[in-house]
Amino acid sequence: MECEDYDFSPVEKAFQREVKADCGVTAEVVITDEEEIRRLNNEMRKVDAVTDVLSFPTLDGILGKKLKKKNFPSDVDENGDLFIGSVAICEKRAKEQAEEYGHGYERELNYLAVHGVCHLLGYDHMTDGDKVKMRAMEEKILTKAGIERK
Repeated sequence: MECEDYDFSPVEKAFQREVKADCGVTAEVVITDEEEIRRLNNEMRKVDAVTDVLSFPTLDGILGKKLKKKNFPSDVDENGDLFIGSVAICEKRAKEQAEEYGHGYERELNYLAVHGVCHLLGYDHMTDGDKVKMRAMEEKILTKAGIERK
């Protein structure tokens, strides 16, 4: 996971042990402001509102499957890694939610990054069953990364 503003390496390492692939897997994480997240939300989802996190997956139908480089040749980057998509996090919403939920900003940023990457991997929360699976994966990754609720 790449982000110029924040080090997500503990989360990245936790995901590496969970994602099955025959190559490296990478994602982009961008921390942005309210104006940009609202623009993206409106442009991509037709929702004219600020949100906390948006995910833009490049691969479909990959949940629970081993990722094979040969199946996605146009999504392999210059380093030979499979690019699974981008995540945009609203900095202000992350700060507000950290306060609202009673934990630190760093924990909230990591949670939102994990949530976004889970979407890139095919997880969702549209049904109760899907939500349970996604929340379990989020907690597993955060625990492996040593990120606790504070």
